[in-house]
Amino acid sequence: MSELQNPSESSAFDHKAFLANLSSRPGVYQMYDTQGKILYVGKARNLKNRVSSYFRGTGQGTKTRALVSHIHRIEVTVTNSETEALLLEQNLIKAQKPPYNILLRDDKSYPYIFISSNESFPAVRFHRGAKRAKGQYFGPFPSGGAVKESLNLLQKLFRIRQCEDSFFRNRSRPCLQYQIKRCTAPCVGLINESEYANDLRHASMFLEGKNNAVISEIGQRMEQAAAALDFELAAELRDQVSALRQVQEQQYVSGSGGEADVFGCAMDKGLVSIHALFVRGGRVIGSRVYHPKLSLEGSESDVLSAFIAQFYLSSVREVPSTIILPNALEDGAIIEQALSEKTQRRIQLLHNVRGDRAGWQRLAQTNAQNQLLSQLASKQNMAQRFLSLQEVLDMDSPITRMECFDISHSSGEATVASCVVFDANGPLKTDYRRFNIDGITAGDDYAAMQQALERRYTKLKKGEGKLPDLLVIDGGKGQVSQAMKVLESLQITEVQVIGIAKGTTRKAGFEYLVNGLTGHESVMPSDSGALHLLQYIRDEAHRYAIAGHRAARGKARKRSTLEDIAGIGPKRRRELLKYFGSIKEIENASVEEIAKVSTISDKLALEIWSCLHPDS
Repeated sequence: MSELQNPSESSAFDHKAFLANLSSRPGVYQMYDTQGKILYVGKARNLKNRVSSYFRGTGQGTKTRALVSHIHRIEVTVTNSETEALLLEQNLIKAQKPPYNILLRDDKSYPYIFISSNESFPAVRFHRGAKRAKGQYFGPFPSGGAVKESLNLLQKLFRIRQCEDSFFRNRSRPCLQYQIKRCTAPCVGLINESEYANDLRHASMFLEGKNNAVISEIGQRMEQAAAALDFELAAELRDQVSALRQVQEQQYVSGSGGEADVFGCAMDKGLVSIHALFVRGGRVIGSRVYHPKLSLEGSESDVLSAFIAQFYLSSVREVPSTIILPNALEDGAIIEQALSEKTQRRIQLLHNVRGDRAGWQRLAQTNAQNQLLSQLASKQNMAQRFLSLQEVLDMDSPITRMECFDISHSSGEATVASCVVFDANGPLKTDYRRFNIDGITAGDDYAAMQQALERRYTKLKKGEGKLPDLLVIDGGKGQVSQAMKVLESLQITEVQVIGIAKGTTRKAGFEYLVNGLTGHESVMPSDSGALHLLQYIRDEAHRYAIAGHRAARGKARKRSTLEDIAGIGPKRRRELLKYFGSIKEIENASVEEIAKVSTISDKLALEIWSCLHPDS
């Protein structure tokens, strides 16, 4: 295994290639200069949208233009929510002190939420400074923005007043906050003291993290209101429960304590991405991605073993007491012993973890997978693989555009064909197409492929699109022969056709190619860039076909998507819908939230989440 490699660098930052493959999930981005020094740390609800805003070219301030001119590379860390991104951003700013982050604060200046205890109708307010007044202080929060977001949420969920006392005492009629349902207007007596105190108690419980207790109480009131046929109140309480569910998320960026280095690892098509999260005092204080070079024959366990040994034993590096990995290592005991001898204390390599540590583990793995996808689709790797494929196929002119077709169905039901398109920069998703197949014998993949190809290339022959240089068929001689007949009938001769079929083991790396003109079968080396490109486009076509098939099947059956998940019967469906309120809320929930339903195990929660998010 070679030395650890940092993210690929070039003389100028290619923001277009970077943004093309950037995740749209919440997260943190770190900008570095040519010397590898940190410039700026920021958080985003949508990483792709936020980072794109730096490169628009117009309307940027002097500071932003100066920052952008020094960017040499950007690293991102995907989080489960914007809240986690916010906390991680503050941890990184405090630890790294980037020059372009100017709003640095000492711990003593962190803000709080304050509820006084000597008023009939207390307000919930932003507080910073000495805690002299009597009442409850909640915090500290990582920033003033976090407090304001929380106050806004409290207004929306519990309708507690936030106005100044002078304003409150001089009202003769409700203000606008009452009209927009952000206050119950205690200033003019539209709510009595006991009811307001109950809302305030719920708000305090929410700030203390007792979300389940709050939801349980409000849920009981909702059922009572429905039983009393007070459907308007029941609907309001249902919306309140739904809103509470949305903000009841696991906080993996700040845990209960402890220190650990957490690693995620993703491998595919000859590349590997290892993402490290560094946790100290229960907080993620930093992260880094590595792309070590390796041979395709190495397993993930082999790669991690070599990486961990080199990471800690070949350098003067702090070794935490716990190292969390995505899976067990064959020589894990040996590495543990070596690290323990080096540090003169017990070091543990863990993979089967729970709670906060399981959340860190998933976070690292998610980031490793995202980094790998970005690396696979990078312009430099893609150009090399296109060139390699051109040489393997002995094509005279460069391949600038290729298309791949795949078929998906369940025992012939809701057959869907996919067409994905790659150019020299990678996936060209705007040109992807799906075809709902009908009028054929159920399960006849040859007829389905013929129909899809005829529909696609009839349009292209008429000039309604651009013909590819290479047509890739996911299948063997039969499917390739079908494609050749379609192109021949349309008198399309300038498109070369190949098939990629799985070998007898049906494992990645053992595929064989079928030449459309000669029918000749050949096998490429498992570390071939050309093979990796064909695997990439084949897998993308397969993913796109399955997603379309599931959507078509669900629409045709006109039934709850929960009914298609193994292990989810009527009782569990009722429990899920009762807990979340709707299918949409279940789709928006995390694995951990789904697992909180009494009849749902962790394993089943993961299965439900995966089925509701087929593209993930």
